[in-house]
Amino acid sequence: MTAPLTLADFRAAAELLTGIADRTPVERSRALGQLTGGDVWLKCENLQRTGSFKIRGAYVRMSRLSPEEKARGVVAASAGNHAQGVALAARELGISAVVYMPADAALPKVAATRGYGAEVRLVGASLDEALLAARAECTRTGAVLIHPFDHRDIVIGQGTLGLELAEQVPDMATVLVPLGGGGFAAGIASALHELRPDVRVVGVQAASAAAYPASLAAGHPVAAASMHTMADGIAVGTPGDVPFEILGRLDIEVRTVTEEDLSRALLFVAERAKLLVEPSGVAGVAALMADPEAFPGTVVPVLSGGNIDPILLLRVVRHGLTSAGRYLQLRVLIEDRPGALAALLAHLASSGGNVMHVGHVRTAVDLGIGDVEIAVQLETKGPEHCEQVVADLRTAGYRVTLN
Repeated sequence: MTAPLTLADFRAAAELLTGIADRTPVERSRALGQLTGGDVWLKCENLQRTGSFKIRGAYVRMSRLSPEEKARGVVAASAGNHAQGVALAARELGISAVVYMPADAALPKVAATRGYGAEVRLVGASLDEALLAARAECTRTGAVLIHPFDHRDIVIGQGTLGLELAEQVPDMATVLVPLGGGGFAAGIASALHELRPDVRVVGVQAASAAAYPASLAAGHPVAAASMHTMADGIAVGTPGDVPFEILGRLDIEVRTVTEEDLSRALLFVAERAKLLVEPSGVAGVAALMADPEAFPGTVVPVLSGGNIDPILLLRVVRHGLTSAGRYLQLRVLIEDRPGALAALLAHLASSGGNVMHVGHVRTAVDLGIGDVEIAVQLETKGPEHCEQVVADLRTAGYRVTLN
């Protein structure tokens, strides 16, 4: 059993973090408030140093190492955010750091980690494989493993955000926290349990990489059945023992969101809040948008990180536009004759759709000799406009199939 965390633990950690971690702002979202009927405040931890909350836990953990442990150096495993937190903390404390990251880790995260001075080694296809390599390195060299979430000091450091929330949003009723291994949610829930036991803390996981629902049902950590999500920051195969015990003891509610929910939330935050947030960072917003009536009163989604690969951003924005009904992909059969394509494009223009891409298929087993299949991608004004564009095409006699 993990000894209960006290208010003194979190206040001592906050003192350690003075001058290291920023007190990130909260921003009111009137657009989200209209969905819930209450106030919604975004806790902008995406604006934290290194772009995420991870510096809080990493620095607290590493600052409490003994001089002999610091001399041996540290090793970590991370998909990116913890890597940067450890690298910056190591630089501030004068400790050498080796960080293992999955081979497909986002290049900006790899570059930033190296920029803070850590040695990066790309290993395996997942965080779990990188963590195995990190443990082997510690066994071989005697370096100290700085686990991304499964340590008391990590949980305490992350929980300092809860102290800030209690002061910044005193009337909050619910806090929505992205949930991966559990250190962040466990820290926030523990701090608020001491300060504001009336506040509801909800952990949010990606449905396609959710280990906590099955683990809580079983009463012990179990591996997730799948690990396929764009939200790499919360793609953790198995909950940590320390945070799992804390979250179970506090009976924290856990919800899941789909990839479509995440895409819509990321696009919404970018458009309406003018904030750049990574997919894992908008998990709380995604849960709020998916079921706004479930969160009465003042709600605080925590934007846990903003370290997104620009290439992934392009893909997610396109996916988000499609999910939000702002991007329409369809196939249209036309006659193979001069002017037929021009007529189709003119019809689409008159409907108000902005053509982004056009492709031709002239030879296929399901095409008639005199037919051409046109693949069209359109930017639209929303779901109703999408329906109207398709209806207009069919009324005009076009054979339309939605992708």
